[in-house]
Amino acid sequence: MTFSFLSRLRRQLRPLWPWLRWGTAGALALLLALDLAFPPPLPRQRDTSTLVVARDGTPLRAFADAEGVWRYPASADSVSPLYLQALLGYEDRWFWRHPGVNPWAMLRAGRQWVVERRIVSGGSTLTMQVARILDPHTRTPWGKAKQLLRAVQLEVHLSKAQILALYLERAPYGGTIEGVEAASWAYLGKPASALSHAEAALLAVLPQSPSRLRPDRHPEAAQAARDKVLTRMADLGVWSREEVDDARIEPVVTRALQPPLHAALLAQRLRSAQPRSARIQSTLDIGLQRTLEERVSSYFSQLPERTSAALLVVDNRTLEARAYVGSVAFGDKQRLG
Repeated sequence: MTFSFLSRLRRQLRPLWPWLRWGTAGALALLLALDLAFPPPLPRQRDTSTLVVARDGTPLRAFADAEGVWRYPASADSVSPLYLQALLGYEDRWFWRHPGVNPWAMLRAGRQWVVERRIVSGGSTLTMQVARILDPHTRTPWGKAKQLLRAVQLEVHLSKAQILALYLERAPYGGTIEGVEAASWAYLGKPASALSHAEAALLAVLPQSPSRLRPDRHPEAAQAARDKVLTRMADLGVWSREEVDDARIEPVVTRALQPPLHAALLAQRLRSAQPRSARIQSTLDIGLQRTLEERVSSYFSQLPERTSAALLVVDNRTLEARAYVGSVAFGDKQRLG
């Protein structure tokens, strides 16, 4: 009976096949024309901030980009696997499989909104979030449709790894901080490669509402959102209950957001010599650099205002600089800094 039904249906649709073929070809041609007429606003280059680092990778000084944004280079290989697990597990479990849009997630979010009369979970994929970051839209049906189309465009033009890298470098984290690497140094004082379970969960959820969840301003809200991610990771079985319970104990520590500023004059020289480099590696020892900066500042604080000093420590064996103190206080005109 099933075979008979399919045969009858095939005979009925046969006259429509030419129309379906031409219709499909026309639709594809239209999409191609729209893609050529309205290409996705992809960055022409990796316009990150310039970051000068010590020999172990610790930032010495960061230079904001032309718009004053702090955005450090990042990729899937440079961040903690825990962060990637939290990000994909909480935000987009099907990232590596969907074509930019996950219809099931959008239907689920819509059903929850109808039943609960509030937003319970979002239906946006990471690709859709990248589309919104690159091409902001209004919160209207047309704006949402534009975001969906841009997401499909991104999937056509870029690989999944490239889309993920754009998110890692450009996700909003409050103020002028963008990307997980800049956020990790700003809020936690460490590289994104060295995150704990709790820290990974925190940085995964912050872009959802960066102004409301900023840990330096709203630590309680940030911790509640972080714990929600931890619960999700345990429910999915990605992290064990023991790992999640230990992570919940870890407090959200409030930090004053201060860009790194060590060996400031050397960093300025290196950046002038390599103006197009996003990351500049120096040979300085960060521990020695910090110690000498503190000692020079403490010693000269008792001397007349116009007294200054410079200090250079070189490894005799390799002739590499290990510490570079260009002045007592960088930017202090009284001490010629």
